[in-house]
Amino acid sequence: MLNIKYIIVFALLSASFINGQKSSEESTENKISLLIRCDDWGMCHSVNMAAKQVLEKGFPVSASVMFVCPWYQEIVDILKQYPNVSVGIHLTLNAEWKNYRWGPIAGKMNVPSLVDSLGYFFPSRSKLFGNKPVLAEIEKELRAQIERAVNSGIRIDYVDYHMGAAVQNIQTREILEKLAAEYHLAVSRYFDEADVEGVYAADINKKLDTLISVTKALKPGGTKLFVFHIGIDNAELEALKDLNPFGPKNMSEHRQAELNALLSPQFQEMIHSSKFRLINYHDLINEKGLKNMKRPDNI
Repeated sequence: MLNIKYIIVFALLSASFINGQKSSEESTENKISLLIRCDDWGMCHSVNMAAKQVLEKGFPVSASVMFVCPWYQEIVDILKQYPNVSVGIHLTLNAEWKNYRWGPIAGKMNVPSLVDSLGYFFPSRSKLFGNKPVLAEIEKELRAQIERAVNSGIRIDYVDYHMGAAVQNIQTREILEKLAAEYHLAVSRYFDEADVEGVYAADINKKLDTLISVTKALKPGGTKLFVFHIGIDNAELEALKDLNPFGPKNMSEHRQAELNALLSPQFQEMIHSSKFRLINYHDLINEKGLKNMKRPDNI
């Protein structure tokens, strides 16, 4: 009789556990998955200080770091302190700011087709590819950036691409995919993430309203990707002027406005409600697996 009682109790506990698991899975399926990715970390000190404000909030976030920039070492030291972040490499083949330029990690002599007469990256994709860059040199430079990142002392989960230069055409995209596979890294937007747009292009004084509006309109299904460009509106960031005519004017104010919107009580309360589920790329990799990545259809 005693054994039968144990069997009955065990069966009841097992059923309860299974039902609890199903209930949890159903609950998760009904939530809207949000992935917040912040670009250009490591670009300069003011961006890094904005990054620290985001990290201190403690929610899951993905950080795309520009390892070619002089300030990358500062953001690496900061990132080591926060377990809520998934770090990616913002693969960079352009340097768009007047009087603040950077060049290849591989060295200008090793990748001459990627640099201008002064040894810096070109400010735009059109100027870079107008210079007929050698594919082998692109691979060499992207590999150098990945090597610097993976040897920096922090876990690297994924790669993406600054200004889209690394995915300019099918040949460069294949290089990126090859390197990601070699280093066992995810590629941003290769898990069917749906971009939530509107905030970047919104007026400075309408960033928050736009962010709230587009978030409210989201429906369950897939992963919704927010890409933020944040910074502190100070003398350092204000001094940076985009060499490209398509770049936003008052860039420093725009980045501060995006930071304010992201950290606003209204947005934070909304995304922490039962309607949403916050994840980063480390979570997405664990849930879906690198083998299930696929190239986006809309390229």
